[in-house]
Amino acid sequence: MPVARPETSDVRVIAHVDMDCFYVQVEQRKQPELRGLPTAVVQYNEWQGGGLIAVSYEARKCGVKRSMRGDEAKAACPEIQLVQVPVARGKADLNLYRSAGSEVVSILAQSGKCERASIDEVYLDLTDAAESMLADAPPESLELIDEEVLKSHILGMSRKDGDDFKESVRDWICRKDADRRDKLLSCGIIIVAELRKQVLKETEFTCSAGIAHNKMLAKLASGMNKPAQQTVVPYSAVQELLSSLPVKKMKQLGGKLGTSLQTDLGVDTVGDLLQFSETKLQEHYGINTGTWLWNIARGISGEEVQGRLLPKSHGSGKTFPGPRALKSLSTVQHWLNQLSEELSERLSSDLELNKRIASTLTLHASAFKSRDSDSHKKFPSKSCPLRYGVTKIQEDAFNLFQAALREYMGPFGSKPGNKQETWRITGLSVSASKIVDIPSGTSSIMRYFQSQSTAPSRSADGCVQDHVEMTPSATEGCSVQRSTEAQAIIHEEDTGVTYTLPNFENPDKDIDLVSKEDVVSCPSSEVTVIPTQLESNRSTQTKRTGRKINNQNEKNRGMPSIVDIFKNYNATPLSKQETQEDSTVSSTSRRANFSSSSHSNKVNQEVEERRETDWGYKIDEIDQSVFDELPAEIQRELRSFLHPNKRLNTSKSKGDGSTSSIAHYFPPLNR
Repeated sequence: MPVARPETSDVRVIAHVDMDCFYVQVEQRKQPELRGLPTAVVQYNEWQGGGLIAVSYEARKCGVKRSMRGDEAKAACPEIQLVQVPVARGKADLNLYRSAGSEVVSILAQSGKCERASIDEVYLDLTDAAESMLADAPPESLELIDEEVLKSHILGMSRKDGDDFKESVRDWICRKDADRRDKLLSCGIIIVAELRKQVLKETEFTCSAGIAHNKMLAKLASGMNKPAQQTVVPYSAVQELLSSLPVKKMKQLGGKLGTSLQTDLGVDTVGDLLQFSETKLQEHYGINTGTWLWNIARGISGEEVQGRLLPKSHGSGKTFPGPRALKSLSTVQHWLNQLSEELSERLSSDLELNKRIASTLTLHASAFKSRDSDSHKKFPSKSCPLRYGVTKIQEDAFNLFQAALREYMGPFGSKPGNKQETWRITGLSVSASKIVDIPSGTSSIMRYFQSQSTAPSRSADGCVQDHVEMTPSATEGCSVQRSTEAQAIIHEEDTGVTYTLPNFENPDKDIDLVSKEDVVSCPSSEVTVIPTQLESNRSTQTKRTGRKINNQNEKNRGMPSIVDIFKNYNATPLSKQETQEDSTVSSTSRRANFSSSSHSNKVNQEVEERRETDWGYKIDEIDQSVFDELPAEIQRELRSFLHPNKRLNTSKSKGDGSTSSIAHYFPPLNR
């Protein structure tokens, strides 16, 4: 079946650049004496010499593979040089390799749209650069072609016996009768070869590349000829490439979907999919997956290069294989603290250098159970809104783990003292995602996440006005009443810019990929609302007039509860004598309101003194709108208590003496 060819106007030139055994190259640049020797980078631990994460090509010739442990590698290649990955907080520290990868990206990004896919691989959209070259200096007009270009592997290139390889490549690139697709691809070959030379010159790193008309084909081609080479996939060679490609080698087909294709449809290669219609594939795997399978069998992929130089997320993880598996909450918490500390550092660095903030914290873990037939049940992942600061991330990560563990073990398995079933954790990771750029002109956002050396200005009630310090106790000195959808607003007086942070109080609204079942509410006591001057004026007016909140938006956000009134209640037990005095004073004040105004003033003064001493809050700070939630008779009694000088309207009270008392709604304090 012929491969579908897109219209000429849709032709793209895409390159996938892959660094050659990158971790080894970074270590060889640090220690030049390792060049040319069989070398491997090992993530060391005490179990069998640690795991290999990168193997040089010299070591591969000796039979060393990445799946080996350090001891196995030495047995296969006694002369191998094992270089240990730097360690920080008891785990591998990859910052050295990340920085080296950034060097490469900064060079490649100069020629077109660049997407950093990982530490050591990059996608490039070179369409515009190829179009410019084709217009100004087409390949057929070039007299000299660089030697690196002539080393390119062009799939499907016709070549007779005895023909020189490099001359055949030159002829293919310089064809005058080639269609526009192949001419653009020829320009891409020249551009990528020059970029690879520049990377080698400036960083001492070699890299391989795949050049094609979409990301999928470029990715496949980049690994076909390594190291330090490049491979090209013209449209005419797509069917040849895919016909023999094992289905498990295709991206996203290495797992259950690929296994299903093999067992259910008898598909061994990607080319075997051509025998099935789109409808047939949709019947087996759904509309979207079926259409995707039909497309990839023909080399069609509409995925675009994203133009992203920075990672989409930050993560920190560690595995605990074999006997090193974690088996207690204390050890899990210890490692979560270490992982959270590293994650917090990377978030802070991203915020400082790139002015980006993340909004979602996710915990992943791998585990197994003992004494359970369902020991391979997957440990659930959990997410919650991200709060900046090491302590907050550590606290939230541990809360997420405990919630996931309860779900994993079931309603009875995780109870203390249950010796029928135990759990073991073999891997932990925490990640931050939903990273967005801070809009320009919002420099004051830095004050929200960072501690300042200068003392912040405070309002009359002691609340921080300018910023919130990034400490666990940042909110202890300031109590602010919030609705269920409170937002933190930072007001920059000198620029007049107001920036609203993501809504962390309502995950379903701001975090569209986190379901209700997977969201674990983080403690809200450390979230502080920073009022602007306008909000302070509005709040003062509300307290003074005691108006009802009629605005529909305010109602939708949720009304304050009566429980908020008693937040700061002084729960210190009273003596029996004091209790009796309170009862006498309260009773006397109610009788006095209906008899003598002079006596009322005296009693009210005693009530006021008692209220200020025992309750520990200011009446003027109470939002009167909370009374709208109470029954009418309770509203009258509570208002009479808060404002004794105002007489009760007895005409509205029931005459049967059945009026409820607020005492019926709140149980007495434990003495």
